[in-house]
Amino acid sequence: MPPIQSMTGFARAEAVHPWGTLSCEIRSVNHRYLELQLRVPEQLRHAEHTARELLRERLGRGKVDCSIRLQPTAGERGALRIDDAQLERLMAACARIESTTPGLLRPTALEILDWPGVLSEEAPDADTTAAAMLALVERTARELIEAREREGARLGALLEQRLSGLEVLLGAVRQRLPELIAGHRERLSLRVAELSVQADPDRIAQEIALLAARSDVAEELDRLTVHVGEARRSLAAGGACGRRLDFLMQEFNREANTLSSKSVAAETTQTAVDMKVLIEQMREQVQNIE
Repeated sequence: MPPIQSMTGFARAEAVHPWGTLSCEIRSVNHRYLELQLRVPEQLRHAEHTARELLRERLGRGKVDCSIRLQPTAGERGALRIDDAQLERLMAACARIESTTPGLLRPTALEILDWPGVLSEEAPDADTTAAAMLALVERTARELIEAREREGARLGALLEQRLSGLEVLLGAVRQRLPELIAGHRERLSLRVAELSVQADPDRIAQEIALLAARSDVAEELDRLTVHVGEARRSLAAGGACGRRLDFLMQEFNREANTLSSKSVAAETTQTAVDMKVLIEQMREQVQNIE
Protein backbone atom coordinates (compact mmCIF):
# COMPACT_ATOMS: atom_id res chain seq x y z
CA MET A 1 0.00 0.00 0.00
CA PRO A 2 1.30 3.51 -0.80
CA PRO A 3 3.11 5.37 2.00
CA ILE A 4 1.86 8.63 3.45
CA GLN A 5 3.30 11.72 1.78
CA SER A 6 3.84 15.11 3.32
CA MET A 7 3.29 18.04 0.98
CA THR A 8 6.48 19.66 2.27
CA GLY A 9 9.76 18.66 0.67
CA PHE A 10 12.86 19.70 -1.27
CA ALA A 11 15.03 17.96 -3.85
CA ARG A 12 17.90 18.99 -6.09
CA ALA A 13 19.64 17.05 -8.87
CA GLU A 14 22.28 17.83 -11.48
CA ALA A 15 23.35 16.29 -14.78
CA VAL A 16 26.53 17.07 -16.72
CA HIS A 17 26.51 16.87 -20.53
CA PRO A 18 29.12 17.83 -23.16
CA TRP A 19 27.09 20.93 -24.04
CA GLY A 20 26.39 22.07 -20.47
CA THR A 21 25.30 21.30 -16.93
CA LEU A 22 21.63 20.99 -16.11
CA SER A 23 20.35 21.49 -12.57
CA CYS A 24 16.84 21.09 -11.22
CA GLU A 25 15.41 22.18 -7.87
CA ILE A 26 11.90 21.34 -6.68
CA ARG A 27 10.34 22.75 -3.52
CA SER A 28 6.85 21.96 -2.26
CA VAL A 29 4.68 23.13 0.63
CA ASN A 30 1.12 22.34 1.65
CA HIS A 31 -1.76 23.55 -0.50
CA ARG A 32 -5.36 22.53 -0.99
CA TYR A 33 -4.74 21.53 -4.61
CA LEU A 34 -1.73 21.14 -6.91
CA GLU A 35 -0.32 24.57 -7.81
CA LEU A 36 2.71 24.24 -10.07
CA GLN A 37 5.26 26.95 -10.88
CA LEU A 38 7.86 25.95 -13.47
CA ARG A 39 10.84 28.03 -14.61
CA VAL A 40 13.03 26.85 -17.50
CA PRO A 41 15.77 28.62 -19.50
CA GLU A 42 14.89 29.91 -22.95
CA GLN A 43 17.01 27.22 -24.63
CA LEU A 44 14.76 24.52 -23.12
CA ARG A 45 11.41 26.22 -23.56
CA HIS A 46 10.39 23.67 -26.19
CA ALA A 47 10.19 20.95 -23.50
CA GLU A 48 8.39 23.02 -20.84
CA HIS A 49 4.91 21.61 -21.44
CA THR A 50 6.08 17.99 -21.26
CA ALA A 51 7.99 18.71 -18.04
CA ARG A 52 4.90 20.31 -16.52
CA GLU A 53 2.73 17.30 -17.40
CA LEU A 54 5.35 14.96 -15.95
CA LEU A 55 5.22 16.77 -12.61
CA ARG A 56 1.41 16.77 -12.62
CA GLU A 57 1.43 13.00 -13.05
CA ARG A 58 3.90 12.44 -10.19
CA LEU A 59 2.53 14.88 -7.59
CA GLY A 60 -0.99 14.97 -6.20
CA ARG A 61 -1.25 18.09 -4.02
CA GLY A 62 0.94 20.94 -2.84
CA LYS A 63 2.32 24.26 -3.97
CA VAL A 64 5.26 23.13 -6.09
CA ASP A 65 8.06 25.38 -7.35
CA CYS A 66 10.36 23.78 -9.95
CA SER A 67 13.38 25.65 -11.29
CA ILE A 68 15.62 24.34 -14.09
CA ARG A 69 18.95 25.94 -14.98
CA LEU A 70 21.44 25.39 -17.80
CA GLN A 71 25.10 26.33 -17.51
CA PRO A 72 26.86 25.98 -20.91
CA THR A 73 30.17 24.16 -20.76
CA ALA A 74 33.13 26.58 -20.86
CA GLY A 75 35.07 26.24 -24.08
CA GLU A 76 32.50 23.95 -25.66
CA ARG A 77 31.05 26.45 -28.12
CA GLY A 78 29.00 25.36 -31.09
CA ALA A 79 30.03 26.04 -34.68
CA LEU A 80 29.13 29.42 -36.17
CA ARG A 81 26.46 29.32 -38.86
CA ILE A 82 25.56 32.03 -41.39
CA ASP A 83 21.93 32.27 -42.43
CA ASP A 84 22.30 32.63 -46.21
CA ALA A 85 18.70 33.74 -46.73
CA GLN A 86 18.98 36.46 -44.10
CA LEU A 87 22.32 37.55 -45.57
CA GLU A 88 20.82 37.83 -49.07
CA ARG A 89 17.93 39.92 -47.78
CA LEU A 90 20.33 42.21 -45.92
CA MET A 91 22.65 42.67 -48.94
CA ALA A 92 19.65 43.36 -51.22
CA ALA A 93 18.49 46.06 -48.83
CA CYS A 94 21.98 47.58 -48.76
CA ALA A 95 22.13 47.57 -52.59
CA ARG A 96 18.75 49.30 -52.81
CA ILE A 97 19.85 52.02 -50.40
CA GLU A 98 23.09 52.51 -52.35
CA SER A 99 21.14 52.90 -55.61
CA THR A 100 18.95 55.65 -54.19
CA THR A 101 21.54 57.37 -52.04
CA PRO A 102 24.99 57.27 -53.71
CA GLY A 103 28.09 57.91 -51.63
CA LEU A 104 27.05 56.02 -48.50
CA LEU A 105 29.71 53.85 -46.90
CA ARG A 106 29.28 50.16 -47.49
CA PRO A 107 28.90 48.07 -44.32
CA THR A 108 31.91 46.06 -43.23
CA ALA A 109 31.85 42.29 -42.94
CA LEU A 110 31.77 42.52 -39.12
CA GLU A 111 28.83 44.92 -39.26
CA ILE A 112 26.97 42.52 -41.54
CA LEU A 113 27.69 39.57 -39.27
CA ASP A 114 26.48 41.62 -36.29
CA TRP A 115 23.07 42.11 -37.90
CA PRO A 116 20.38 40.09 -36.04
CA GLY A 117 19.75 36.70 -37.59
CA VAL A 118 22.76 36.64 -39.92
CA LEU A 119 25.19 34.79 -37.64
CA SER A 120 24.20 32.23 -35.03
CA GLU A 121 25.86 29.56 -32.94
CA GLU A 122 24.73 26.02 -33.51
CA ALA A 123 22.93 24.76 -30.42
CA PRO A 124 22.68 21.15 -29.27
CA ASP A 125 19.95 19.13 -30.92
CA ALA A 126 16.56 20.11 -29.46
CA ASP A 127 15.50 16.49 -28.94
CA THR A 128 18.72 15.78 -27.08
CA THR A 129 18.34 18.71 -24.69
CA ALA A 130 14.63 17.95 -24.16
CA ALA A 131 15.32 14.32 -23.30
CA ALA A 132 18.10 15.35 -20.91
CA MET A 133 15.90 17.89 -19.14
CA LEU A 134 12.95 15.51 -18.79
CA ALA A 135 15.19 12.77 -17.40
CA LEU A 136 16.54 15.21 -14.83
CA VAL A 137 13.06 16.44 -13.87
CA GLU A 138 11.95 12.81 -13.46
CA ARG A 139 14.89 12.04 -11.19
CA THR A 140 14.40 15.18 -9.11
CA ALA A 141 10.66 14.50 -8.75
CA ARG A 142 11.46 10.97 -7.57
CA GLU A 143 13.84 12.34 -4.94
CA LEU A 144 11.22 14.88 -3.87
CA ILE A 145 8.64 12.12 -3.44
CA GLU A 146 11.09 10.12 -1.33
CA ALA A 147 11.69 13.18 0.86
CA ARG A 148 7.94 13.75 1.18
CA GLU A 149 7.44 10.11 2.13
CA ARG A 150 10.08 10.34 4.87
CA GLU A 151 8.36 13.43 6.23
CA GLY A 152 5.00 11.66 5.87
CA ALA A 153 6.26 8.77 8.00
CA ARG A 154 7.25 11.23 10.74
CA LEU A 155 3.84 12.91 10.56
CA GLY A 156 2.14 9.52 10.76
CA ALA A 157 4.10 8.65 13.90
CA LEU A 158 3.16 11.99 15.51
CA LEU A 159 -0.51 11.45 14.69
CA GLU A 160 -0.39 7.95 16.13
CA GLN A 161 1.00 9.36 19.38
CA ARG A 162 -1.84 11.87 19.58
CA LEU A 163 -4.44 9.18 18.82
CA SER A 164 -3.02 7.02 21.61
CA GLY A 165 -3.21 10.00 23.97
CA LEU A 166 -6.82 10.56 22.94
CA GLU A 167 -7.61 6.91 23.65
CA VAL A 168 -6.19 7.24 27.16
CA LEU A 169 -8.43 10.24 27.85
CA LEU A 170 -11.47 8.45 26.43
CA GLY A 171 -10.78 5.41 28.58
CA ALA A 172 -10.49 7.53 31.72
CA VAL A 173 -13.84 9.25 31.12
CA ARG A 174 -15.56 5.99 30.18
CA GLN A 175 -14.30 4.30 33.34
CA ARG A 176 -15.73 7.05 35.54
CA LEU A 177 -18.90 7.58 33.52
CA PRO A 178 -21.26 5.46 35.74
CA GLU A 179 -19.98 7.25 38.82
CA LEU A 180 -20.41 10.67 37.18
CA ILE A 181 -23.98 9.89 36.06
CA ALA A 182 -24.94 8.56 39.51
CA GLY A 183 -23.45 11.65 41.16
CA HIS A 184 -25.36 13.92 38.80
CA ARG A 185 -28.63 12.13 39.57
CA GLU A 186 -27.99 12.49 43.27
CA ARG A 187 -27.28 16.23 42.98
CA LEU A 188 -30.46 16.75 40.97
CA SER A 189 -32.50 14.86 43.57
CA LEU A 190 -31.07 16.96 46.37
CA ARG A 191 -31.88 20.18 44.54
CA VAL A 192 -35.48 19.10 44.02
CA ALA A 193 -35.77 18.15 47.68
CA GLU A 194 -34.45 21.57 48.73
CA LEU A 195 -37.26 23.29 46.80
CA SER A 196 -39.79 22.02 49.39
CA VAL A 197 -42.66 21.96 46.90
CA GLN A 198 -45.49 19.49 46.49
CA ALA A 199 -45.11 17.59 43.26
CA ASP A 200 -45.78 14.23 41.75
CA PRO A 201 -42.84 12.01 42.76
CA ASP A 202 -43.08 10.04 39.50
CA ARG A 203 -42.94 13.26 37.44
CA ILE A 204 -39.94 14.47 39.44
CA ALA A 205 -38.22 11.12 38.87
CA GLN A 206 -38.91 11.40 35.15
CA GLU A 207 -37.48 14.92 34.97
CA ILE A 208 -34.39 13.86 36.91
CA ALA A 209 -33.91 10.92 34.56
CA LEU A 210 -34.33 13.22 31.53
CA LEU A 211 -31.79 15.74 32.78
CA ALA A 212 -29.36 12.97 33.61
CA ALA A 213 -29.78 11.52 30.11
CA ARG A 214 -29.03 14.89 28.56
CA SER A 215 -25.73 14.97 30.42
CA ASP A 216 -24.82 11.39 29.48
CA VAL A 217 -21.76 11.56 27.19
CA ALA A 218 -21.55 7.85 26.36
CA GLU A 219 -22.58 8.46 22.72
CA GLU A 220 -19.91 11.11 22.27
CA LEU A 221 -17.31 8.76 23.72
CA ASP A 222 -18.42 6.00 21.36
CA ARG A 223 -18.24 8.27 18.32
CA LEU A 224 -14.82 9.56 19.32
CA THR A 225 -13.62 5.98 19.68
CA VAL A 226 -14.95 5.19 16.19
CA HIS A 227 -13.15 8.26 14.79
CA VAL A 228 -9.88 7.14 16.38
CA GLY A 229 -10.21 3.78 14.65
CA GLU A 230 -11.07 5.42 11.33
CA ALA A 231 -8.08 7.75 11.57
CA ARG A 232 -5.82 4.75 12.20
CA ARG A 233 -7.26 2.94 9.18
CA SER A 234 -6.63 6.00 7.00
CA LEU A 235 -3.04 6.20 8.19
CA ALA A 236 -2.53 2.48 7.58
CA ALA A 237 -4.00 2.78 4.05
CA GLY A 238 -1.50 5.57 3.29
CA GLY A 239 -1.47 7.38 -0.01
CA ALA A 240 -3.41 10.61 -0.44
CA CYS A 241 -5.28 10.45 2.88
CA GLY A 242 -4.92 14.11 3.89
CA ARG A 243 -8.43 15.22 2.92
CA ARG A 244 -10.07 12.30 4.73
CA LEU A 245 -8.01 12.95 7.85
CA ASP A 246 -8.91 16.62 7.69
CA PHE A 247 -12.61 15.69 7.62
CA LEU A 248 -12.08 13.39 10.61
CA MET A 249 -10.45 16.23 12.54
CA GLN A 250 -13.63 18.26 12.08
CA GLU A 251 -15.67 15.34 13.45
CA PHE A 252 -13.27 14.96 16.37
CA ASN A 253 -13.75 18.63 17.20
CA ARG A 254 -17.53 18.38 16.93
CA GLU A 255 -17.73 15.49 19.42
CA ALA A 256 -15.22 17.05 21.82
CA ASN A 257 -17.23 20.29 21.86
CA THR A 258 -20.44 18.36 22.58
CA LEU A 259 -18.67 16.43 25.32
CA SER A 260 -17.59 19.71 26.88
CA SER A 261 -21.05 21.28 26.65
CA LYS A 262 -22.73 18.25 28.27
CA SER A 263 -20.18 17.92 31.02
CA VAL A 264 -21.51 18.15 34.58
CA ALA A 265 -18.17 17.57 36.29
CA ALA A 266 -15.02 19.67 36.33
CA GLU A 267 -12.98 16.55 35.63
CA THR A 268 -14.87 15.80 32.42
CA THR A 269 -14.63 19.43 31.33
CA GLN A 270 -10.85 19.37 31.80
CA THR A 271 -10.61 16.10 29.89
CA ALA A 272 -12.58 17.63 27.00
CA VAL A 273 -10.13 20.56 26.95
CA ASP A 274 -7.18 18.13 26.88
CA MET A 275 -8.83 16.29 24.00
CA LYS A 276 -9.27 19.48 22.02
CA VAL A 277 -5.59 20.30 22.52
CA LEU A 278 -4.62 16.91 21.04
CA ILE A 279 -7.14 17.30 18.20
CA GLU A 280 -5.78 20.74 17.31
CA GLN A 281 -2.23 19.36 17.27
CA MET A 282 -3.38 16.61 14.92
CA ARG A 283 -5.25 19.06 12.71
CA GLU A 284 -2.11 21.16 12.26
CA GLN A 285 -0.12 18.09 11.20
CA VAL A 286 -2.85 16.79 8.91
CA GLN A 287 -2.70 20.05 6.90
CA ASN A 288 0.70 18.91 5.62
CA ILE A 289 -0.40 15.46 4.43
CA GLU A 290 -1.18 14.99 0.75
